[in-house]
Formats: sequence, C-alpha cells, structure tokens
Amino acid sequence: MTEDARTLAIAIAVTALAALALGWFVRSRLSTLAHRRRQEFFGLPDNSECMLVVSRDTGTDGAVARNDVMALLELSAVIRNCGARAQLISGETARQGFGERTEFCLGSPVANRRSAAHLHSLLPGVSVNTDADPGPDRGAFVIGSERFRLENGSVEHVLLARLTAGQEGRPVFLACGQRSITHQAAARYLARHNARLSRKYGSGGTFVLLLKVVNSQAYGPDVVELVKDVTRVATVPQPKLTRSKDL
Repeated sequence: MTEDARTLAIAIAVTALAALALGWFVRSRLSTLAHRRRQEFFGLPDNSECMLVVSRDTGTDGAVARNDVMALLELSAVIRNCGARAQLISGETARQGFGERTEFCLGSPVANRRSAAHLHSLLPGVSVNTDADPGPDRGAFVIGSERFRLENGSVEHVLLARLTAGQEGRPVFLACGQRSITHQAAARYLARHNARLSRKYGSGGTFVLLLKVVNSQAYGPDVVELVKDVTRVATVPQPKLTRSKDL
C-alpha cells in the first residue's frame, strides 16, 4: 500500500469513527431531551411519588375491575420510565388535595368518589347521568349542550384529561369512562401519545379529550378514536337547568 493510500484509509476510518460518535451523541441527546419532556408532561421528576387512584368494582364487593387493573399496568410502565414511584389508593379513601403530587385517577363518578370530586371542581361543564334505572341516557355524558350516550359493547366514551390547580401544581390525569374497559383504552392512549400531546398542549398545559372506544366486544380496548377536544366547554359551568338530573 502506498503512503497516499494509507493516509486516505486512515482519513476514512477517522471520519467513520467521528460520524459514529456524533450519531451516538445526537441519539443520546435526543433520548435525554425526550425523557425530560416526558417527565415534565407527567410531572414526574426522578425519584418523585405519584398517586394511582382507582374505583371499586360495584359487582365484586369492592375489588378493582379487571380492565382497571390493566389500565394500572399501562400507567405503571409510564411511571417507571419516568424514574418515579406510585402509591395505589382507593377513590373512596383518598383524602387529600391535588397539586402536590401527580395523580392518575381512573373511574366513573358512580364508582370513584375522587372522580366525582374532580368533575365537580375541575370540569364543571361536564355532567354524567348516574341514574341506576335502565334507559337510553344511563351513563350518558353531557358536555356543554351535547349528549354522548353509551351503547354497550359498541360505542363507549371516556374523558381523558390533564388538569392542574396552577402553574406550580403537579397535574391530575383523569380517565372517566362509561365502562371500565374505556379506562384501559384511555391509559393506553395517554401512554402512546404523550409526546404528541405534550407538543400540542405544552408540558404544563390543560386538556380534556373525549375518546370513543369502538366495538369493544370484538376489539377490546384497541380501537380508540378521538371524538373531539372539549377543553373549553368542559371547564366552563353548564346552566343549572342542564345539570338538574345529572351529576
């Protein structure tokens, strides 16, 4: 090999190594930034604590519904990836304010007293029909002037919200659905789309999304559609007349 060829080979090798090092640095930097954005969005810095608030399953003497357990697994992976820890609390026994720790709250106002409190305090524009008697409006959501009915196994709605008590407060993530399977769908949606939601609403932004779970009797929680962003109407109180028969 001539001297010129040897010099060229060394130059190519050095360039390749430099490119590899630069690529590794860029990937590492992007991964670190994505991790920090995820932590900011969820309000979960390293070694922080959060609450997982669950509802009781009215049909099994207070046990947690199977789909809610699956939702907890989805959220637990998110919490672990942020480097945080979680405390599991029943919505019937939670007795503390919000903003000090990130909270993930699952359940309808019928089964989760904490969800009912959040709806009343933070989402005054939303009401849920809690009538125990069968009827077309049982479990229906009223958001502003629109009503979204439950069609068991066919069309089931869930509200997925990120709410804060103030700029310095840690967020409350609320998944309030018409059936427990919608909570698993909402948790999975949040876990998969948190980066996009952070870009759209900001790491500290409030949002309220109405999701629809399609044909759960065939597809389970896997087919989820975004119906609409209802943030503005959900955070404004409804007229008293609209709320008279709903929670």
